[in-house]
Amino acid sequence: MGSLTFDGVWFSIYSFDHPPPHAHGKYAGIEVIVEFVDGVAIIARRSRPINPPNAKRSDVKKVLQTASKHAELLMKLWEETHG
Repeated sequence: MGSLTFDGVWFSIYSFDHPPPHAHGKYAGIEVIVEFVDGVAIIARRSRPINPPNAKRSDVKKVLQTASKHAELLMKLWEETHG
């Protein structure tokens, strides 16, 4: 497992996790799974990418914007963790 923290958002990447490249972002009691597509972070295309499902939109947006801002470093961590 690898982890990085930016702007109060903790991102974890698990070595046993499956593609596509993604990270688990935790902030303010929520978890958002973000995928990386062409260097941009998006909410993961899977069932229940946000936990709890009724998380505040502003908190989800914070995780997504932080992941996008640091996508290059998070992708590097994904590659190191799965290399």
